[in-house]
Amino acid sequence: MASESNGESRRRRADSSDYLKHFAKASNPNNDPQDIEGQGWGQSFHFCRYPRGREPMAQAMARHEHFMAKRLEIKPGMKVLDVGCGIGGPAKEIATFTDCKVIGLNVNAHQIEVGKDFAKKEGVGEDVLEFVEADFMKLPFPDNTFDVVYVIEATVHAPSLVGVYTEIYRVLKPGGRFGVYEWVMMADKFDPGNPQHVYLRAGMERGNGIACIRTSAEASDAIKVAGFTLEVAENLAEHEDPLPWWYFCDGETKYAQSVADWFRVVRMTKPGRVGLDIVIRLLELAGVARKGTAKMAKEMIHGGDCIAEAGKQHMFTPMYFMLGLKPANRAADGN
Repeated sequence: MASESNGESRRRRADSSDYLKHFAKASNPNNDPQDIEGQGWGQSFHFCRYPRGREPMAQAMARHEHFMAKRLEIKPGMKVLDVGCGIGGPAKEIATFTDCKVIGLNVNAHQIEVGKDFAKKEGVGEDVLEFVEADFMKLPFPDNTFDVVYVIEATVHAPSLVGVYTEIYRVLKPGGRFGVYEWVMMADKFDPGNPQHVYLRAGMERGNGIACIRTSAEASDAIKVAGFTLEVAENLAEHEDPLPWWYFCDGETKYAQSVADWFRVVRMTKPGRVGLDIVIRLLELAGVARKGTAKMAKEMIHGGDCIAEAGKQHMFTPMYFMLGLKPANRAADGN
């Protein structure tokens, strides 16, 4: 494996099991998929752009997933790997959009079970989507297995971007394409010597169980060190859309556009936070919610505040799009 980039080697990295530990316990002990959908995200857990302004979140998310599929030139019959697939929402969307076969990889066994339940209820067979439980730092596939690999906001949890990108390079066929929406601090805006900038990054990390959010320069370097030819590296959120991508983290009701949106936005307002805290504490006392849920909720809400503020200042993006090509004349060689 190639050595770490200078940026990665300077900072301590947590073991990749930190992410599993952070989310290992099911918030939904009965494994009911509807409970996860009811949290307001649907089956896709990622941010997206709103170039058409006020439109349903699910529609904008699907467009964001289609954009990835189009840029990767996914064609019918291709074998595609979704690294960090969540409960399979994007994988199903991309498989349907392109008529390919997607393998969804996730380290969280609970999310995999929920994803399988959804797929079964929707009549989606393993010829379309197959789930695999594994650590993305040690992909359980032979060299040169996939035509395309993509990541949607998952590898920010990796202890080493070089490490996970190198594993992706290994399992990708020569000539294959790799696309990623990466969480990064924009190198031209983020100042590690500015206490406010560091505070915002730390809030996002704590609220989302992340060891460290890298800069755009570190991410771009990592994909090249892993062996890829970097064809594209751009912040898709650079230009503000009519509806900002961070709107539901902001608690500003002027952005709410539907009943579901009101639920997402209102709980981030000051009165909404107080009410949510009271409800969660009552659920803890009743034994319905695990002890510590209220504390975790506060961390996540604070993380949302930091996301919104960093987004407003254009120093953070959850959609730094990179497209890498594995040279056609090179098989995986261990880099």
